[in-house]
Amino acid sequence: MAHESFEDAGLAGYLNERFVAVKVDREERPDVDAVYMEAVQAATGQGGWPMTVFLTPDKEPFYFGTYFPPEPRHGMPSFRQVLEGVDAAWRDRRQEVGEVAGRIRADLAERAAVYSAGAHHPPGEVDLHQALVALSREFDQARGGFGGAPKFPPAMVIEFLLRHHARTGSEAALEMAVRTGEAMARGGIHDQLGGGFARYAVDAGWVVPHFEKMLYDNALLLRAYLHLWRATGSALARRVALSTADFLLRELRTPEGAFASALDADSLDEETGAMAEGAYYAWEPGQLVDLLGPADAATAARLFTVTADGTFEHGTSVLQLLAEPEDFAEYEEIRRRMFEARAARPAPARDDKIVAAWNGLAIAALAETGALLERPDLVEAAERAADLLLAVHLTPDGRLLRTSRDGRAGANAGVLEDYADTAEGFLALYAVTGEAEWLQLAGGLLDTVLKHFTDEASGALYDTADDAEQLIRRPQDPTDNATPSGWTAAAGALLTYAAYTGSDRHRTAAERALGIVGALAGRAPRFIGWGLAVAEALLDGPREVAVVGPAGDRATEALRRAALLGTAPGAVVAVGSPGDAEAAGEVPLLADRPLVGGAPAAYVCRHFACEAPTTDPAVLAERLGVAVGLE
Repeated sequence: MAHESFEDAGLAGYLNERFVAVKVDREERPDVDAVYMEAVQAATGQGGWPMTVFLTPDKEPFYFGTYFPPEPRHGMPSFRQVLEGVDAAWRDRRQEVGEVAGRIRADLAERAAVYSAGAHHPPGEVDLHQALVALSREFDQARGGFGGAPKFPPAMVIEFLLRHHARTGSEAALEMAVRTGEAMARGGIHDQLGGGFARYAVDAGWVVPHFEKMLYDNALLLRAYLHLWRATGSALARRVALSTADFLLRELRTPEGAFASALDADSLDEETGAMAEGAYYAWEPGQLVDLLGPADAATAARLFTVTADGTFEHGTSVLQLLAEPEDFAEYEEIRRRMFEARAARPAPARDDKIVAAWNGLAIAALAETGALLERPDLVEAAERAADLLLAVHLTPDGRLLRTSRDGRAGANAGVLEDYADTAEGFLALYAVTGEAEWLQLAGGLLDTVLKHFTDEASGALYDTADDAEQLIRRPQDPTDNATPSGWTAAAGALLTYAAYTGSDRHRTAAERALGIVGALAGRAPRFIGWGLAVAEALLDGPREVAVVGPAGDRATEALRRAALLGTAPGAVVAVGSPGDAEAAGEVPLLADRPLVGGAPAAYVCRHFACEAPTTDPAVLAERLGVAVGLE
């Protein structure tokens, strides 16, 4: 619509003469997007972008749709016809327009009440089993994933399945997670040369993606593949996790140290001279021959499924890796040469906007990956991104701003997901670095969540603060979209913080927030995946692991590594030196945890009630369900 209608001089003139035109960046203002998308979905039964909404001066919607073409076609009016019709209604039937707007506003208020009216008890064993059964019904046995085309990467659902398997031993849960992870990793949605994942697949088999690469998808999938490796020891999952982390550092890290929001789907097609989706990523057999020579080209075509007919447009193919290479060294050499050649093509543009929530997700994923896969550079990258959020996004009064660019903060206030995901990132940094400042910073953000985003009467959470700009209704939604909902992300961070500190206030808030998960677990598990994952942690405790020993001591580090490798759902890990009163004061989980026989020791606790401590990493690994080998 931007190219077809908004940039048309005649149409733009008509629009500006009769309307106040406002174009909203839904990444900058997810609250505006959420409220009016809900109105569109309520009235039409479906939503999508671009979203076109006509409002009264009081911001009440009265007519809306999604895409309108520049000329009438397929039964749709043109955008000009829509404008003319709305203008006539506003001029000649103002009272009727007002009545429609009033009914819509009342309907939205009624829908909002649903989230505050449910039970306040978190989901139990039966609820989580029902979620697993419902997911089993929707699981694509042939191609992995859930549902049909288009197919989105279900990172949050994978996290739930892995946690459910770790807690219950369910082989069905593990199988769905593993098969989905492998199908995505081998498909065209995964960049086989440069790492990272595209937004979604247009087909049910993960072959042809919408080529846009989003920070949030890659942060969530990085963590999911890391946890797949931790649960199974899969070499493929480990390789995908590392290549995704490298993609984030290479292509999305900004000079300030944080991570840009996206790479465009389109790039310049050198043959046609026009912008085209996927031009940067697709290959023809002849291009392989020119680059590699006939023999290696034949090998590359077989490895990456490049065919004469193609799997994409105009006889080109999206690269897939449907089986493990027989000669891995040969594969790596061919992949390297193709990657270097692709780098010479016109690259997709990058959206350099820094979004606090998405950087929080990246911080958590990179910190964990760096610690578990022994890549200290990834931990350093996570710390640098966190430092940028502190320096640019965090205001002196402890509030978050949602976006920045080139080191300068935007004006938009942070929404719930910004606080929750940033806290999640800081908590992960504390777990891998042991620096208590990160735990304290997370606590400050979560206190803001409790004060400004929580309904005290019901425990429900709102997407915007109580002192934010007032829209036609205060948006709230517990269901996952492309990222965990702010609601369930906050529940997870609150639960983790409570496990470190013993705070009943934070744990109770998490339990109350999870009440909605029980209501949705059996009916819509694909859209409450992170809430289900948090519920698994709650049912398991979560387990709290305190490791005490001299910093840098090999025995201390061995216990710490065993703790981090544990698959116990949502387990928290704190490491401190024995007798460090300051550390114990900052991290209550470490208080009163002495050495055992003069040796470093690990305490595994639930609600601060601990099993007998152990000095043996193998014993600790057994208690926490470590699946991969300890080195």
